Amino acid sequence: MRKNLTKVLALAMSAAMLLSACGNSAPAETPSTPANPSAPSTSTPAAPSTPAEPAKNEITDLVLGRIASRELSTFNYLYTQSAEDSESLAPIWEGLLATNRVGQSIPCIAEEWGTEDGGKTWTVKLRDNATWVDINGEVKAQVTANDFATGLEWVMNAQKNQNNNTSMPSEMLVGAKEYNEWTASLSEAEAWALNGAEGSKFREMVGIEIVDDYTIVYHCVSEKPYFDTLLSYYGMYPIHQDLVDELGVEGIRGMNNTNMWFNGPYIMTEYVNGNTKTFEPNPHYWDTEVKRFNSATIRMIESWDVGFQLYQNGEIDYCSLTEAMVKTISEDPSNPNYAMMAPDWPSAYSYQMHFNYNKMNEDGSEDTNWNLAAANENFRRAFYYGLDLTEYWKRTNRIDPLSCENVCFMGRDLCWTSDGKDYTLTMRDKLGLPAQDGVKPMRFDATKGADFKAKAMEELAGIVTFPVEVDYYIQGSNQGALDSATVLSNTFSRCLGDDFVKLNICTYVSSLSKEVRDPHLQSFVINGWGADYKDPQNFLGQLTYGEPNAYYSNYYNNINDVAENENTKALIDTFKEFTEMVNAADKITANMDDRYNAYMDAEVYALEHALVVPFYYSAGWCLTNYDVFGEFAGTKLVNWTTNSEGFTGEQITASKTAMGK
Repeated sequence: MRKNLTKVLALAMSAAMLLSACGNSAPAETPSTPANPSAPSTSTPAAPSTPAEPAKNEITDLVLGRIASRELSTFNYLYTQSAEDSESLAPIWEGLLATNRVGQSIPCIAEEWGTEDGGKTWTVKLRDNATWVDINGEVKAQVTANDFATGLEWVMNAQKNQNNNTSMPSEMLVGAKEYNEWTASLSEAEAWALNGAEGSKFREMVGIEIVDDYTIVYHCVSEKPYFDTLLSYYGMYPIHQDLVDELGVEGIRGMNNTNMWFNGPYIMTEYVNGNTKTFEPNPHYWDTEVKRFNSATIRMIESWDVGFQLYQNGEIDYCSLTEAMVKTISEDPSNPNYAMMAPDWPSAYSYQMHFNYNKMNEDGSEDTNWNLAAANENFRRAFYYGLDLTEYWKRTNRIDPLSCENVCFMGRDLCWTSDGKDYTLTMRDKLGLPAQDGVKPMRFDATKGADFKAKAMEELAGIVTFPVEVDYYIQGSNQGALDSATVLSNTFSRCLGDDFVKLNICTYVSSLSKEVRDPHLQSFVINGWGADYKDPQNFLGQLTYGEPNAYYSNYYNNINDVAENENTKALIDTFKEFTEMVNAADKITANMDDRYNAYMDAEVYALEHALVVPFYYSAGWCLTNYDVFGEFAGTKLVNWTTNSEGFTGEQITASKTAMGK
């Protein structure tokens, strides 16, 4: 068993930043840093040894601004798939493991974990001093192994958790998929009455073995050398059966800070929807050495323009800088914020453009013109090679827009080959891309873009009408989103030509998923994906054909809904070939370099056929009173390095260099 020395790591345990799971849509405003395991490689970059510069005036009561559109939607971590929820829940609810700033798994409720058989069986040892408390800080129960069985049963019970967060356990754990399907066949009352107690149907069917109060054995369907990285994922979190019994299924779904139980470093003592969330230290938190704030407050704000004024007034401790702010500050050395403007922590999300291959019109009829165009590979390749996104990236980072360039589907800081090289850097080599020279984008090739455009127009002549109408949706009330969309529209016109495509900026009221994605109205969506577990399967598996749990295939590109005919056969065959490559890669478990190389080949195939177009990373600028590149500056709000007078850009840059970012 791989051992993890908990005493040595004690300070780091609760300092971890939980990776936000699943998707994160393109930010409603100017893109800025979003708030969603041991790396399964033979060589993992070491945590930085150079500490952040000590703060002179440490903050005791932290206040952070959050854009109002990122309001908490649920208090149930088992249910959420949203980074917005994680920003508020991470300080109050924790699982077995967490992930630190350089992508390593570190302990939380787990003290040690490992596998003796190459990843088919995993044994996890829990600490015996973690507790559940209520809003008053009174101890309600110990956190034990049974709580993780209760939590997993809730997630896999189709009629309790409404199939949220089921895909990864279904793929990895013995019997999890079957249990999910079985509960779906029951009546609501029958399914709600089930639990994860000893002797239950859940324990009989699913590969989770509770050896004793502080030992769990997970049984995987096959060798999963990265399974431990799933243990920091929301769907594997604990919940106590007494709380479920007390509140009932509907009560757990609708629970809030006043009636839930907490096991994290903080308790949320106050919550005002659309306004504030207040956190105070959990008096019975297991890590007595952890450094916490006397209080931490998340304050919802209308925009970062408002946030800038609040920061200037000393009312919040961080402000993400918009494009206009960066321009004003950076061009005026006499500006009082000139020396304070600092690089921000880069997004954990890899953002991509996802074409919709089964687009509908608002009246419910098929948008045949777009669907025929999108099915044409050369049409998509014109987008892939022909878009120079520099002006769009300037919306995030006016000073260094190329730092936002993304050329991979897979995210950074997740997997490393045995020589310590990040997966995405090897991918760049496989794609034949040059190193970033700071002058031009690596992928953009105007000549190739023009060639593929010409081929597409020739092949589609008499089949589609040019220019092809491209519908791109933004939230109608958001000026920042409109500004970004306008820049994108100008980029389409300049790079692809008005004779080829016409970008229509369309609007929705409040819900992209309900108003746009579900009725298939979008031509494409720009969406970000963060790691649920640290393996390429978590990314590439979302794009596979015919898989019911493939997120992008079922909810964004809708390839599974495309009828096969002479116009779509090549597209579907390409997806099938990609899927076979991904499935073959997933079977390689003995040698991680071989596994990663097989996934890279599959990703190169997907990109060269433009099944998806990598779009950007968010890497902007900020004014901050905490070191955003501090080793422990994560969403759990512990062990932060702070300075009430603010950090200079030079100080943050030094910390960034030490972090290796």
